Amino acid sequence: MKIKGSDRKGADTDGENYRAELVGVLGDSVDGNPTGVMEEAGFAHAGLNYRYMTIRVLPEDLDAAMAGVRAFHMRGVNLTMPHKIHVLKYMDELSEAARVIGAVNTVVCRKDGTMFGENTDGKGFVQSLQEEHVALKDRVICLLGAGGAARSIGVECALAGAGKIYVINRNEVRGISLAQTITEHTAARAVWLPWQGTAGIPEDTEILINATCVGLAPQSDACPDIEFGDVKAGMVVCDVVFNPVDTVFLTRARACGARTIDGLGMLTNQGCINFTLWTGREAPREVMYAKLKEEFSGV
Repeated sequence: MKIKGSDRKGADTDGENYRAELVGVLGDSVDGNPTGVMEEAGFAHAGLNYRYMTIRVLPEDLDAAMAGVRAFHMRGVNLTMPHKIHVLKYMDELSEAARVIGAVNTVVCRKDGTMFGENTDGKGFVQSLQEEHVALKDRVICLLGAGGAARSIGVECALAGAGKIYVINRNEVRGISLAQTITEHTAARAVWLPWQGTAGIPEDTEILINATCVGLAPQSDACPDIEFGDVKAGMVVCDVVFNPVDTVFLTRARACGARTIDGLGMLTNQGCINFTLWTGREAPREVMYAKLKEEFSGV
């Protein structure tokens, strides 16, 4: 039996290669992380002998886990909470975005033993806008949240040319920190607005983004507490939540005449970026998107 295997040089034998190339995600909790479903579908379609492992790693075990990544000669890993910041100390090089954001969600293990850290959350989001022909140049964005996803999205939108970004967040320290990061490291202007009670959306907002986890299953009936009367016809409204695909937030925004973009494209795109970083090959996006849609939409 001939296994369609890795294109990596220096296999252990000259004959059959039964060793799979390993990638995965480290986090706590990770039981509901869907990335492996998408990546495995892509590997199978491309005929690559890669395996994606979903691994629970407690905060106190990150040192041992990263040593294991090296010892197992893994091709790379994703990081989810609570490791995106703490993993920085293991990186030999960072992308510009990861450096500015101050967090890594994708690690590439190079053949020379070094580790490269990237943050693909925001890149995946920006690509989803591009796919929907939504321009970012000089646009005014209102960002709900200031957590990890919001930081990545805010920075990448700014690097892609956004002119002004409002950061609405309940935690003043985190909100101000993100606004300052964007203003100091990009050409965009950012300002923090306190989220007290029902949040009003600034009148000049052109793109509204829910970068919180509000509405994610199993709390699918939840919705960010905003003033939907401020959502105008023609406004672009986006949600990072991917399960369910069509959230209450998006449904209510559409009722106001907004154009909506769900979180499935962002999730797929960041998975495709991972795929290419680890394998050196173009990702089969349509296959990966279809697998996720099947997973969350039941179609």
